[in-house]
Amino acid sequence: EIIHESNANERYAPASMTKIMSLILIMEELEKGNLSLDEKVKVSATAASMGGSQIYLEAGEEMTVNDLLKAICVGSANDAVVTLAERISGTEEAFVFKMNEKVKSMGLKNTNFKNATGLDTANHYSSAYDMASMARELVRHKKILEYSGIYETYLRQNTKNKFWLVNTNKLIKTYDGMDGLKTGYTKEAGYCLTATAKRNNMRLIGVIMGEETSAKRNEEMSKMLDYGFNIYMVQTILDEKTTIEKKKVELGKIITTEIVPKENITILNKKSDDQKNITYKTNINKIIAPVKKGDKVGTIDIIEDNNIISTIDATVKEDILKANILTIYLRNLKE
Repeated sequence: EIIHESNANERYAPASMTKIMSLILIMEELEKGNLSLDEKVKVSATAASMGGSQIYLEAGEEMTVNDLLKAICVGSANDAVVTLAERISGTEEAFVFKMNEKVKSMGLKNTNFKNATGLDTANHYSSAYDMASMARELVRHKKILEYSGIYETYLRQNTKNKFWLVNTNKLIKTYDGMDGLKTGYTKEAGYCLTATAKRNNMRLIGVIMGEETSAKRNEEMSKMLDYGFNIYMVQTILDEKTTIEKKKVELGKIITTEIVPKENITILNKKSDDQKNITYKTNINKIIAPVKKGDKVGTIDIIEDNNIISTIDATVKEDILKANILTIYLRNLKE
């Protein structure tokens, strides 16, 4: 839900905030098992030649995916992101094609990427709304916050090329609850920041593009997030452990199962307002074993003033194994 916006759909150069989309694709490859954090990736001459922010990788050097992620999230390293782009797609160009395909699949209308780094180039642009949407997609990969929330660390430990990384997002250290996400600066883009912070059970995402100084950028971001945390709160309607109904299981080792939301169901509320009157309606399919916790078995409509305001997937509370033939036969005989 958008709680404040100004020129949200205007196109600007996004600088290194481009790496938010690069990181989405990298995290997807990790979760698919096509990459592992301890895999060592060899650096190409092309990746080593990247200008701008870098960790000075050398052609032929090998670095783990884990350390390359630190370099991207903490140090905004162009050479590191191109190294992973080439590992995933063969070339940066092929990787950028995947970035733009992802943009289209997300329905974003004001973004076009020409590289994976954010270095200034013609026809490379995004908008505050689009960057916020990408940030929301990225933080769904919760592992990324373990990297973007690091303030300082070292690469190449125990070597003569030990490299100190300090987060380009200084608010990580000074703003309560901040654990990401990505800064950006080029001459054309100015000072940019997509930031996210979480307090209690509410996460906010803010985007600022085209500021004149990093100090102004940080001041404006702090004001925006303060506004959100001071004025709003999240009301939990149902959490993912709440049983919403019981349902018969066909062919299962158990006869009935508990249905729960696949995720916490929450709504945004102003602190000054009375809590909203929210109800829900379930639409559960026939359940036939085997079924795993997390499998979609139906939906839950969230209703406010007789209007459906959102629909959440429902799942089973625990894995359900299929019964053997004898159990099914005896159960049918008994019935």
